[in-house]
Amino acid sequence: MVGQAVLRVAEARGQEILTVDRSELDLRSSQEVLKFLQTNKPDSVILTAAKVGGIYANMSQKSNFLTENLEIQNSVIMGAVESGVKKFIFLGSSCIYPKLAPQPMSEDSLLTGPLELTNEAYALAKIAGVKLCQYIREEKGLEYFSLMPTNLYGPGDNFDLKNSHVPAALMRKFHDAKSTNTQSVRIWGTGNPMREFMHVDDLADAIWFTFANPPTETLINVGFGSEISIGDFAAKVARVVGFKGDLEFDTSMPDGTPRKLLDSAKLFNMGWRPKISLEDGLQSTYKWFSENIKSGAVRGYDR
Repeated sequence: MVGQAVLRVAEARGQEILTVDRSELDLRSSQEVLKFLQTNKPDSVILTAAKVGGIYANMSQKSNFLTENLEIQNSVIMGAVESGVKKFIFLGSSCIYPKLAPQPMSEDSLLTGPLELTNEAYALAKIAGVKLCQYIREEKGLEYFSLMPTNLYGPGDNFDLKNSHVPAALMRKFHDAKSTNTQSVRIWGTGNPMREFMHVDDLADAIWFTFANPPTETLINVGFGSEISIGDFAAKVARVVGFKGDLEFDTSMPDGTPRKLLDSAKLFNMGWRPKISLEDGLQSTYKWFSENIKSGAVRGYDR
């Protein structure tokens, strides 16, 4: 999802960018990655690839989330260093911050407390990537830095119900319920946790902004700037989809972190702000979802 968005924004900006499909290059293989980088000689790298998923996937595949993400980022980051890449953008996740970090969460919150257990493995891998880029910058003077995006949604997301994040999972559930005239939809948790959601094209815009205006620090938050409860967010998605049934919250399932709002003051003070409202972003995402189901372009949708 993020890689596609980076390409969309790159094309609009006239940026020349080299991409590679996962079928052509296994990013977990340090030898393959090094050969690719040395052959193509990019001057900069933006790493958008990762093994990602929602609460269910994170809880049931902990070892895979930790090892595969470590393999991917170590291969690409160290391959870039060995290949002479001078600028590198690493994408992390807001889950790197402690479960009970002061809100909104600043970059200084990193490693100040225990992580949320439901996505601890993914967070540990991402923290390792953040620190690796920091150490390389300190030791070699290269422009290697990390961006920490908030919760994302948009075209190209994974809509598989077992492996998707909240926005895609809810949109899929409401669409299926509307299509089958189902009168209620079950939602994990109490609906009380607060979350911040940003359209993926805003993240892509922030990536290119920092690419052109490199931050002086190695870790920068990329947030939307406001939050909404899962319950209110679910109701908003239901309205966008056109589902008019009941929302049933399953309190036997985990809520995850009670609140996750990023402090994006550093990036905002650099002159960047998100442009896509939550309402407009959800509307455009559902339009894309609806138009691409029949063609098979919606990832994780097998109906």
